[in-house]
Amino acid sequence: MKAKYINPFTDFGFKKIFGEEASKPLLIDFLNSILPQAHQIKELSFKNSEQLGTLEIDRKAIFDIYCESNSGEKFIVELQKAKQNYFKERTIFYSTFPIREQAEKGNWNFKLAAVYCVGILDFTFDDYETEPQKSEVLHTIKLKNQNGNIFYDKLTYIYLEMPNFKLEEHELKTKMDKWLFFIKHLEDFQSIPQIFMDSVFENAFQKAELAGFNQTQMDAYEESLKHYRDLKNVIDTAFDDGKLEGIEVGILKGIEEGILKGIEEGKLKGIEEGKLKGIEEGKLKGIEEGKLKGIEEGKLKGIEEGKIETARKAKEMGLSIADIILLTGLSEAEITAL
Repeated sequence: MKAKYINPFTDFGFKKIFGEEASKPLLIDFLNSILPQAHQIKELSFKNSEQLGTLEIDRKAIFDIYCESNSGEKFIVELQKAKQNYFKERTIFYSTFPIREQAEKGNWNFKLAAVYCVGILDFTFDDYETEPQKSEVLHTIKLKNQNGNIFYDKLTYIYLEMPNFKLEEHELKTKMDKWLFFIKHLEDFQSIPQIFMDSVFENAFQKAELAGFNQTQMDAYEESLKHYRDLKNVIDTAFDDGKLEGIEVGILKGIEEGILKGIEEGKLKGIEEGKLKGIEEGKLKGIEEGKLKGIEEGKLKGIEEGKIETARKAKEMGLSIADIILLTGLSEAEITAL
């Protein structure tokens, strides 16, 4: 089935819905759904999305959407399709441009308007160690001190991790829920769900409908969609390769651990068997030595008793003490005591 609406994760689709002059009501409604009550937007104006540094040699920044509210707050809105090295550092670098541009010539008291950096992410951060951070959709970051108290409340980073948004249509409660559901599933809709039957979302669906595009717009969208799909394919391929590599490493690690475990168990088993064998051999040796010792002692005792019996008979026969000593080897005292 061919798509009826644009993919909002493409550069063209995102800017079509939120980045055109006619899209201001949609952008205001979306931003107000994630902003605190104190900074709700009534009106805004788009600013040049290409920002230059103070000096000619400074790096420049190109935002997806850069706008300012009627009360002076600055908003950078970025769609990030893929995980990127130093992505957090990039958003912090971007936030310096709307801060520096507020500097006034001459005497100035350094009073700044609030700056918001909003990132709609088609990936999740992988540096959260505990739940529920790993599964949260909305992350709001401010400058805080060592006690967790806000040190400066005019610089805010808001990240929306779209893969973590898993609510179904019947579970949507807040305006933010509806916008995230709209962004995540827009390309899959064939008709407008009942929950979106209000003027803001009807306008959003109208802007996103492919049938309303002219040929130039359609060509630009197709090119943007191709770039998005190519990028996603590269990421998915890298992920699959990583999974295969991980499986291979896991197998090798498992084999290695199995070998080490086998060696260890073999050692323990060998020690245990050695102990049992030693005990058994010790028993046998003890029995054998006991037998030999008993025989030896029995022989000696028998010889001694035989000498005494011979001496007694010799004495009865009237042989002299001297002759009995020569005959038996007994002492004179031993013979006399018989």
